[in-house]
Amino acid sequence: MQIIQDTTEFVLPRQSAAAIGKFDGIHLGHRRLLETLSEQKDRLLTVIFTFDPPPEVLFGDNMMKGLMTKEEKRNAFARMGIDVLIEFPLNKETASIMPERFVREYLVEKLRASYIAAGTDLSFGNKGMGNAALLQDLAKEYGYHVNIIDKVSVGGEEVSSTLIRRTIAGGDMEKAADLLGAPYQINGTVSHGRQLGRRLGMPTVNLLPPDEKLLPPNGVYYSDLWLDGKCYRGISNVGYKPTVSDIPVMGVETYLYDFDKDVYGREVVVELLANKRPEMRFESVDALKAQVHKDITEGARFHENGSKNTGK
Repeated sequence: MQIIQDTTEFVLPRQSAAAIGKFDGIHLGHRRLLETLSEQKDRLLTVIFTFDPPPEVLFGDNMMKGLMTKEEKRNAFARMGIDVLIEFPLNKETASIMPERFVREYLVEKLRASYIAAGTDLSFGNKGMGNAALLQDLAKEYGYHVNIIDKVSVGGEEVSSTLIRRTIAGGDMEKAADLLGAPYQINGTVSHGRQLGRRLGMPTVNLLPPDEKLLPPNGVYYSDLWLDGKCYRGISNVGYKPTVSDIPVMGVETYLYDFDKDVYGREVVVELLANKRPEMRFESVDALKAQVHKDITEGARFHENGSKNTGK
């Protein structure tokens, strides 16, 4: 997959099918949109056109954490077989481009888009005046086909990144998976921890998510870990490990069943399947060890009974 970033000067080599949006989380609505894109792959370049940074960050919400990091998005689009990912640089100058000029100059002339897919809540150009209706109005003049994808509902609620953030903030990972179409993921490079798990006979895989990644409430979660295309069952702690550390470093620490490989420095994906209990401070390391053994036993039962995991 080709990635075009940090520039507005690009021209694709041939006609394309483009999907436009923020794509935070790649939820069910995004998946429906991307399915329509894949149908064009035999005859057109498939292109994702997104904004970097997201509009919310540019216009003041610097504290908003994302459902996916930039690297997670890139990995996901590459797995989906997307040909080109455009991370359009969003700044005061590019955000002020008049909507019709944006369509003509970037979507038609530079992307060479003959097929454009977007959601009903699409917003682009000066003051967000560009929308799905404008994209449709200009289609005939500029010679592209446009496909506006309706919102998807689950359980009577419209699926959106905002709803998913609220769901994850409440720790309901099973509902989050229903809205996303897959378990919530945390990607990263395995780092060295404090080695307490190994000393207790329960070695763990440690990730240090970036600050911009949205995490659920601190606690223990049933999980899966993907390494080299293989899934390993596990149980993960999200938080600061208050019993053994006073250093406030947020981490995701995963114990894996029947696993003894050295994976330091390797890229892995942790999927949080369900919330088991909140993080807590124990009176002693022995009390912590007893609780962890209980968590591991109950986690094995969870996996044996069948989780709602839908795969990577």
